[in-house]
Amino acid sequence: MRAFGFLSFGHYGNVPGSRVRTAGDMLRQTVELAEAVDEIGVNGAYLRVHHFARQAASPIPLLTAMAARTERIEVGTGVIDMRYENPLYLAEEAAALDLLADGRIALGVSRGSPEPALRGYEAFGYTGSSDERGADLARDKFELFLRAIDGEKLVDGDPQMTGPGQRLSVEPHSPGLRGRIWWGAGSRETAEQAGRQGLNLMSSTLLTEATGEPFHALQREQIDRFRAAYREAGHTGAPRVSVSRSVFPIMNEQDEMYFGLRSRENNDQIGVIDGHRSTFGKTYADTPDRLIEQLRADEAVMAADTLMLTVPNQLGVEYNLHILQSFAEHVAPALGWLANTEGPVEGHTI
Repeated sequence: MRAFGFLSFGHYGNVPGSRVRTAGDMLRQTVELAEAVDEIGVNGAYLRVHHFARQAASPIPLLTAMAARTERIEVGTGVIDMRYENPLYLAEEAAALDLLADGRIALGVSRGSPEPALRGYEAFGYTGSSDERGADLARDKFELFLRAIDGEKLVDGDPQMTGPGQRLSVEPHSPGLRGRIWWGAGSRETAEQAGRQGLNLMSSTLLTEATGEPFHALQREQIDRFRAAYREAGHTGAPRVSVSRSVFPIMNEQDEMYFGLRSRENNDQIGVIDGHRSTFGKTYADTPDRLIEQLRADEAVMAADTLMLTVPNQLGVEYNLHILQSFAEHVAPALGWLANTEGPVEGHTI
């Protein structure tokens, strides 16, 4: 592990105990938290994206605001659901964001996780999928998105405007943007596909596989297979790899009340999600010295360059800053962390 950041689901709701009652609260507080942790050296601020739910949705405006109000921190998504996207418009937005942020982005995309709406992407106007989960739709859109950000000339120009025989590419174009695109892989097979495409890898707190292996070992195999596929496809460089975890340093009575005994006693879980028998990673909550020991033994955390910490955003900016500052001061240095003042995060050279 070389870097860490926070991953927010962007929950909001007028419920007891919530400090985030409205969508406006959530948007403003996410920017405030990014500003605060940028100052203490945290490397990244990432958003989950869901539709038809009281959570973060359209991410580009929020990421743009975060980038404008910070100096060093990487801003990104984990992940954008391609089923709901217009690939050419997303290419325009991603390039504009990348230029405004001076390349400080990590745009995670994928087929997406299960949504509360049944085939909700069809309500957005994207029909024609032959897969009940829309995987074919997402895959085709993603291929077009990659062609667009690579600067490929995709459409015929109007001869009256451009002259005869001209082809046009999406603008603006941001050189190097493809190197900041990540695929959110939920299995070992999809991680290999990301490697073959020369992308970066995002892996979350669940895998849509269950082999009997501990979650961290299964995820470490996923990372190894991604890097092997990247190398075998002839790509060179240092692709980035991130994993997500729920990690809470227990520093005081309030931390103990929120995350103490129940979290200490939890283990990996096996369940069914989106029709797949899946493995869910456990929550880490303990004193800093014990967290260091536990995370050093987590093979995937130590194999990745970036650790995304899922935060309980409804508890408000002050408490989430406390969590992240406690991790930065008392846990992360022992895991190999380099603060954002040391420069951009680098992956492992292949």
